Amino acid sequence: MKIKSVSVFLILMYSMLVGCSSKNEVYYVGSTENDLYDLLGQVDLEVRLFPTLEDAVKKSTEGIGIIKVSDNYPQKEPGVSDELYQAIKEKNLKLYIEYPEDFPGIELGKNVLQTNYERGVITADVFGATLKRMDIIGLNDCHFLETKEKEPLIVLAKVAGFDHAAYGLEETDDYPLLFHKENALIATTKLSNYRTGRYGPNDSWQAVWKYILTWVSSDKELKVPELKSAVSPMFSKEEPLPESASTEAVKKGVEWFYNGRFFIHSDWAESWWQKYQGDGTEPWGPPLDQALPNGDGSLGILEGHASTIYHDGDQLYRYWLRADVQGEVAYAMAAAGNLLKKPAYNDVATKLLDMVYFNSIFSAGLKSDKESDVYGLLGWSHTHPWVFYGDDNARFLLGAIGASAYLGSDKWDEKIAETILANFRTTGKLGFRSGRLEEKPILEAGIEELQNRELVNPHPHFESWLWACYLWLYDKTNYEPLLEKTKTAIQITMEAYPDRWNWTNGIQQERARMILPLAWLVRVEDTPKHRAWLDQIVGEVLDNQVACGAIREELGAVPGQFGRTNSNKAYGTTEAPLIFENGDPVADMLYTVNFAFFGLNEAAEATGDPKYKEAVDKMADFLIRIQVQSEKHKDVDGAWFRAFDYNRWDYWASNADHGWGAWSTLTGWIQSWIVATQVSVQNESSFWQATSHSSINEHMDEVVNRMVN
Repeated sequence: MKIKSVSVFLILMYSMLVGCSSKNEVYYVGSTENDLYDLLGQVDLEVRLFPTLEDAVKKSTEGIGIIKVSDNYPQKEPGVSDELYQAIKEKNLKLYIEYPEDFPGIELGKNVLQTNYERGVITADVFGATLKRMDIIGLNDCHFLETKEKEPLIVLAKVAGFDHAAYGLEETDDYPLLFHKENALIATTKLSNYRTGRYGPNDSWQAVWKYILTWVSSDKELKVPELKSAVSPMFSKEEPLPESASTEAVKKGVEWFYNGRFFIHSDWAESWWQKYQGDGTEPWGPPLDQALPNGDGSLGILEGHASTIYHDGDQLYRYWLRADVQGEVAYAMAAAGNLLKKPAYNDVATKLLDMVYFNSIFSAGLKSDKESDVYGLLGWSHTHPWVFYGDDNARFLLGAIGASAYLGSDKWDEKIAETILANFRTTGKLGFRSGRLEEKPILEAGIEELQNRELVNPHPHFESWLWACYLWLYDKTNYEPLLEKTKTAIQITMEAYPDRWNWTNGIQQERARMILPLAWLVRVEDTPKHRAWLDQIVGEVLDNQVACGAIREELGAVPGQFGRTNSNKAYGTTEAPLIFENGDPVADMLYTVNFAFFGLNEAAEATGDPKYKEAVDKMADFLIRIQVQSEKHKDVDGAWFRAFDYNRWDYWASNADHGWGAWSTLTGWIQSWIVATQVSVQNESSFWQATSHSSINEHMDEVVNRMVN
């Protein structure tokens, strides 16, 4: 009796163990070179491969799940016949199918459509707590077939919002992307392209695949792991950084210039740069062939990437040549050359500065005529050499000054002094210059009229870094008008804060820009009032610094130049913030963190304030962690994208900006200030200290007599 009981017990235990360990089975039809197939290898399912859908249906047992992925994307897939679908229903099979050109009972468009600014919008509460109705997911360069199904789970639509469609589906066309039809779950595109196509955010796509795989496998306990991206941050939020992390960030940051083939080479200047730059309004083109050579700096460096990502994960380039970028990259190259002991980087920096000042349209024409009122100014870009943005001139100048110091050269000192005074003499009585001046109006008005303007423009984005240049030159020359006019402008600006400040894409970026001149004002006049101004602005910025070191973006209380996107229709039509509303967990490396990093390090070194230094170190740590790594896409490996969602730890934001969206890179504004400031932080020094031995004063009397007196 005992023996029989033990036998029964063992049989029951064996049955339970077998039941617990058995996996649900799914059939898979399609290429194994597929992102979803890779994911299936990481979940607890038994996967059987079949060459065709017909074969899978024929050999299936009752209730089995079948996955049919798209193999020809972006071309559509063959359809499903009535006979085959009838067999699927008779066996009660579950079919997940992608991008079929025909399906019984469903009207699918014959022409393949393609997205521009459209994103995925969740329209059913089936994806768990991660994704709710009207939440947004990204599908880059999505090719799809139109249908009129009434109850989709996901649609494609152009919608405003950070990760939620703020205006719903109002005033926008929407296209079903995923929906049920009896025994089938049908995608009108290739959802399994999620890793290759760099879809995002990763946690949202994890929820989508959990739903699809749970449904097709009938396994309600199925767990789907965190998705891996083809482009990812260098380090996680929490992992310890190696001691070499900062040096490696600088090294990879400079190598990225070469990875992207951004230095223009004569072999491809005409066929790539000039072809795609056009008139500068839409200077976008496909990524450069990795087999093409890099230039040596003598022809300049391109701007970087646009935010458009193709279905294969490649990313559009911005084939634009700008003056500011040349100076900024020269600074980064010289700083990195000094840190890494790479003389070749110094040669490139030298050639970039020589190109701008001695061999380019940026300084040619009347800009090189000493009798002209535009003498010494630098043109905005290769396509707009008659346009003069003060902030762009300032960034070039600071780059040239910084590069000169690292190179130990006074070669460009006279030119630098001329460009600073060219901007200064086109500044109004109160120290404001305005955002943009142009050659023809300057020549028509004359210098005296520009100087007599009583312009007030408390807009740090456009004004403040020129003030920093004036303070720097004052410190080296004691030319008093530079200090007095700058102090007047800064006082007016601080008295206007915050309600009367103008802002471009957010108030946070304006604060970030303002730190630098305030720090250098303390350098030249260390008074309680000047320290209080600096502490006020830095304090506001640090109120928005989160634990990982990121600076949260913020919109101002009054309307800005490019504020919140005010409708679905307006999404993607102008420059725009990365956030939709305050509180969205996004850091901006194009407009805020990059400039705050540089300015705050200057403030920390100027004041010795430990809370400033702590904030700088946190920011340095954050930027090291979020630097891009990618084995597949070498042209972004080592870059920093404009946007980062520090909660998701993912490259995600509103991509509404028409020119410089969430996944943009910029060789100048983003990359160079981050790289060069990492060098300063490593050296426990500052730009101010590094440039303190400038001999620019040797040229000052002559330049003042020629340009001002």
